[in-house]
Amino acid sequence: MTRYSARVYRLAYGITRSAPDAEEVVQDVFLQVINKGAGFEGRAALASWIYRITTNLSLNKRRGKRHELETSLDELLPTFLPDGHRAGERAFLVADWTATPDSELLAGESRRVLEAALDRLPDHYRAVLVLRDVEELSNEEVAQIVGDSVAAVKTRLHRARMALREELTRHLAAGP
Repeated sequence: MTRYSARVYRLAYGITRSAPDAEEVVQDVFLQVINKGAGFEGRAALASWIYRITTNLSLNKRRGKRHELETSLDELLPTFLPDGHRAGERAFLVADWTATPDSELLAGESRRVLEAALDRLPDHYRAVLVLRDVEELSNEEVAQIVGDSVAAVKTRLHRARMALREELTRHLAAGP
């Protein structure tokens, strides 16, 4: 527990977006590890097995609390014209990302925009994004944890990143 609890909490919070739910998931994960530990066959690394349990419990926790309909990811992505150019206001096209250092981006209002954008991602996209970009697992490890192909993980990761970028671009284009 000492070795994995911080990572389990971080992953659970990344998916559930709720501290109390993440804490409950951490407890449930280690209860499952204790109860099903004898069934662990060692075909995968222990960390991968724990991440898979965490991901499944976190997704189940979020689904159990969801009262609204899931938002389609397509609504969050940029749109393009038939000629291939990006549709929308000109400000979106020229939003300056270079003048926004990481510390500024993750501070204050921008952090709230990022967290709100993460909250709007469908659960399976958020899970892949958190496992890959926060937990820094490989695409192969993420695929094993979520039970998908590597190609599906790459597609979901790309679409999740595009949706987040679109939300942040809209925020930057709107100005302070």
